[in-house]
Amino acid sequence: MLRIQNIKIRKNLSEKELIDFVLDKYHIHSSDMLKWNIFKKSIDARKKEDIFFNYTIDIEVKDESKYPHILKVELSDIEQDIKKQISINALHSLKACPSPVIVGAGPAGLFCALTLVQHGICPTIVEQGKTVEDRQKDVDSFLHHTCLNPFSNVQFGEGGAGTFSDGKLTTGIHNPLCQKVLKEFVQFGAPEEILYVSKPHIGTDKLITIIRNMRNYILSKGGKFYFNTKFINFTTKNNRICSVQLENLENHTIFELSTNHLILAIGHSSRDTFALLHQKGIEMEKKNFSVGVRIEHLQEHINIAQYGKHPKLQLPPAEYKLAYHSPSGRSCYTFCMCPGGTVIASSSEKNTIVTNGMSTYLRNGKNANSALLVNVTPEDFTDTSPLAGIYFQKDLEEKAFVLGGSNYHAPIQRVEDFLNNQTSSTLGLVTPSYLPGTTLSNLNDILPNFVSTTLKEGILYFDKRLKGFAHPDSILTGVETRSSSPVKIPRNVQFVSNIEGIYPCGEGAGYAGGIMSAAVDGIKTSLSILGAMN
Repeated sequence: MLRIQNIKIRKNLSEKELIDFVLDKYHIHSSDMLKWNIFKKSIDARKKEDIFFNYTIDIEVKDESKYPHILKVELSDIEQDIKKQISINALHSLKACPSPVIVGAGPAGLFCALTLVQHGICPTIVEQGKTVEDRQKDVDSFLHHTCLNPFSNVQFGEGGAGTFSDGKLTTGIHNPLCQKVLKEFVQFGAPEEILYVSKPHIGTDKLITIIRNMRNYILSKGGKFYFNTKFINFTTKNNRICSVQLENLENHTIFELSTNHLILAIGHSSRDTFALLHQKGIEMEKKNFSVGVRIEHLQEHINIAQYGKHPKLQLPPAEYKLAYHSPSGRSCYTFCMCPGGTVIASSSEKNTIVTNGMSTYLRNGKNANSALLVNVTPEDFTDTSPLAGIYFQKDLEEKAFVLGGSNYHAPIQRVEDFLNNQTSSTLGLVTPSYLPGTTLSNLNDILPNFVSTTLKEGILYFDKRLKGFAHPDSILTGVETRSSSPVKIPRNVQFVSNIEGIYPCGEGAGYAGGIMSAAVDGIKTSLSILGAMN
């Protein structure tokens, strides 16, 4: 392939206009071109008077020697690379064993299952929540009628917690498996642009269809799903997993499945499962995580701050990513920014308030929102248990429930009032998007002092980096506590815990932070089972 980088485009072009421009500028004959694709596309808005798209284009031509002035690249095939690593002996052994059992149908569990069936191994996926279609009904029932299903909600169910978010596919990891994840998403219905845009996202509305398609593919290849089914116990022999016990949540029958491979893709909110694992002797550690609030601005104000008032290009809703390091040693940062989105009720336990952000693919809502978080360390916990982080989270969530009125309304506060430590009495320009409802409050009353102090420092600092971030009428909604898992389940280089055959995987086990990294960890776990990581 010829790879042409740093192509600056200062007007909106169709794909035909784009390739015609590139062929002309780099003197490539159209008759020589076999095919082409966009490798990368980003927006450079550092100078608001000169915003442009920056493209990298790959072009396959009949004779590369005719274009010595253009970079040549050899494209790798991740699927072929994987096939070369798979152990034939491991495959034969797996086919002779009981089906691997995957607990959790979030991105880690689904991509683990997907990779296994692609190599002829048929796993059993156990999910306490419902299919993504029925889960949507439970989420809507909670948002509009405060009917919380503790097993099927924004945190639990097919697709995992990321399904009811922005479907954000950005990640800090640099792993070739990321490209496999993106290609699989496209295969199951995601827009092709996620393969090349610098900040890909899918949106909750499209994710629901994609996840259903992924499930149907796994089923067509021999995989099996148990929905509305809870993992409640397991048995071992000579320190190796030999069976799991499951409970059907509809009729409360308990049954057992034999297995030599148990993949724990349980997600960051499976608190009762963490307690079970700890009780059964699975090694577990406390880990750092973060807590804070959601902040909402008018999307129009974020667009102006990032693009200026009159950008010449048609641009997507603007995003931001900000971080502040306090002299105290704490950090404040924005996370999971949702342009044109809503703040969504994400409780998974009764009498708690948990928030998250959500956007559709078009991101065409009136408000922008982001988590505004402060880091928490094990030194902040009053309990020595490996589950102490969970207790810390839950205490804050219960306080938010009471502050909001004990009716699943979230406590909210104008930024100006938060900075001045006074209860909000009125709203201004920004209307909160949170359902079931909101209660004007003083979030300082429930946040730990180190959290509220660092949040205030961060808000004022961010306002210098992004004009209007500290707008008086911006809304803070409490609380955000589930940005990552509060525990880590150690595993060895073969991804195995202290009990043979048990594979801690994904975000809940402490090895991922978002859809992409969780999906990659699911693939890596399956490859270890297939003998490719030994």
